[in-house]
Amino acid sequence: MIELKPEQPDDRWEVEALYDLCFAPGREALSSYRLRDAVPPVSGLSLVARDEQGILAGAIRFWPVHVGTADALLLGPVAVHPTHQGEGLGGSLIRDSLARAADSGWARVMLVGDAPYYRRFGFEKLEGVLMPPPTNPDRVLGLALIADAWDGVDGDVTRWTRTQD
Repeated sequence: MIELKPEQPDDRWEVEALYDLCFAPGREALSSYRLRDAVPPVSGLSLVARDEQGILAGAIRFWPVHVGTADALLLGPVAVHPTHQGEGLGGSLIRDSLARAADSGWARVMLVGDAPYYRRFGFEKLEGVLMPPPTNPDRVLGLALIADAWDGVDGDVTRWTRTQD
């Protein structure tokens, strides 16, 4: 039995250790990390998954960003411990957190990732949305949580500058 719960401040270092385990060294040099510098993840949307012994099995985070003049969520990273991969936990983290984002009033979500994997959750390639270099534009994907939320939204993705509610 896996329980999904909002990430708490005390989970931070354990989640970071999971990301270090699951991703290549130097992950923090990626352009998406520059958008996260000095910006806290969105409270209530960033989730941890723990097994029945309380051991961290997976985690997902969301960060607020600006796309041109619009606000959006940047999904990522999402990771599942190797001992729990193939169980559908990554999909559960994504679906549950996206539902929470919609319930929280967010209109749009974006990420940098593999289209074949994220398409199953409704993500599509975004045109005219420019992540900081060196991001492959074919990997910039978006999902509208409200119908047509990405229509007319384009421009540079920049770091969040407002206080979160």
